Amino acid sequence: MNKLMRFVKDESGATAIEYGLLAAGIGLLLIVIVPQLGATLSGVFSRIDSGISGLGQ
Repeated sequence: MNKLMRFVKDESGATAIEYGLLAAGIGLLLIVIVPQLGATLSGVFSRIDSGISGLGQ
């Protein structure tokens, strides 16, 4: 019974699990945000290219 109580009160692995969940959350955000950011930047650079190309005419 004493071993069971020590096992229940032991929180030494909780921090590692929390860091793992935090890393997974950040990874998921990157997977969602980076493609959207890339599409936005592509549009910005396309407009800049069009503006620069129009100057040479």
